[in-house]
Amino acid sequence: VAEAAERWCARTPFQLIAAEETERRMDFYAEPGVSFYVLCPEAACGDNFHVWSESEDCLPFLQLAQDYISSCGKKTLHEILEKVFKSFRPLLGLPDVDDDAFEEYNADVEEEEPEADHQQMGVSQQ
Repeated sequence: VAEAAERWCARTPFQLIAAEETERRMDFYAEPGVSFYVLCPEAACGDNFHVWSESEDCLPFLQLAQDYISSCGKKTLHEILEKVFKSFRPLLGLPDVDDDAFEEYNADVEEEEPEADHQQMGVSQQ
């Protein structure tokens, strides 16, 4: 799992600053002071991943990723890290990406599916 996290970090501003195998916890950090951690589930128990930040400034931005994790279906570490990255784009000073561009970037959805609306939960309606 740490190898997957390292590969993800290579494409983002984040660094994997700690990986604790016994706690199944990985800590990530990016300038300017954006930090979060991921708790990985045990393979046998079927739990979900868990993302959190000890920074009060970062915590509200994790809501999108937390909602995504709690939605139905198994999630991979890569999918979760991508959601976290998308959530933190404003804090990192990067332009926000709309959901359509995010879908194209992942390129794993070939055509529009009914679940597409499901991924936009938590986005305020205008």
